[in-house]
Amino acid sequence: MPMHDWTRVKAETYHNFHFRWVAAIMDRLNAGLLPAGFFAMAEQIIGGPETDVLTLQTGAGPKRPAGANGGISVATAKPKTRFVLTLPTDKEKYARKANRIAIHHELGEVVAVIEVVSPGNKDRKHPLHTFVNKALDLLAQSVNLLVVDPFPPSRHDPQGIPAAIWQEFADNAFVPPPDKPLTLSAYQAEPTLAAYVETIAAGDRLPDMPLFLCGDEYILVPLEETYQTTWNVLPVELRNLLETPPTAR
Repeated sequence: MPMHDWTRVKAETYHNFHFRWVAAIMDRLNAGLLPAGFFAMAEQIIGGPETDVLTLQTGAGPKRPAGANGGISVATAKPKTRFVLTLPTDKEKYARKANRIAIHHELGEVVAVIEVVSPGNKDRKHPLHTFVNKALDLLAQSVNLLVVDPFPPSRHDPQGIPAAIWQEFADNAFVPPPDKPLTLSAYQAEPTLAAYVETIAAGDRLPDMPLFLCGDEYILVPLEETYQTTWNVLPVELRNLLETPPTAR
């Protein structure tokens, strides 16, 4: 199932898909993809703007040690994405200068957040600024992040969401290839801040993306699978808006 060109439809049409896709990702995480002691919740407020999907670790007991994955496969080798952004050594201290405040949910500690970008996140300067600040706040509090952006750069994020976030940490600007303007970016908060970025275009399949949980441990989020699941239950009238050539509509 290729990524569709969501710029062809109104924001409310995309929001219908966005709502179902977020739910599909959450359900897949909770259906055995996350290791024991972790669970996902959707659209929770954690002391700031609302997030799409939270990954929580239960509060009982100490942090899960490396390798104690409850039979679920958790990767530790570095993810292989098209682009990897890391900080120069002298920049790492700057990236960590903010005081860390542990974010807690009443059911467990937040360890990761997944954001699926909507048009309203980047169609004006203020919403983009709010989105980027939310990402920076999460990373400063050692919360890992995965951002899925199905929309090309706008005049407010001319190099895309990853560049808008990463420029706050380092000068090595990220520029997506002109023929692959849609970005998927996974941010590892600990032990060293890093970003793993894939770029695609409308018509491309979605790659699985890493979601870091604890240190170097991560799972791969099946974006293609959950996108297909969501598309299959979308009303045919809405699917036709994206599958019918513009000249035929």
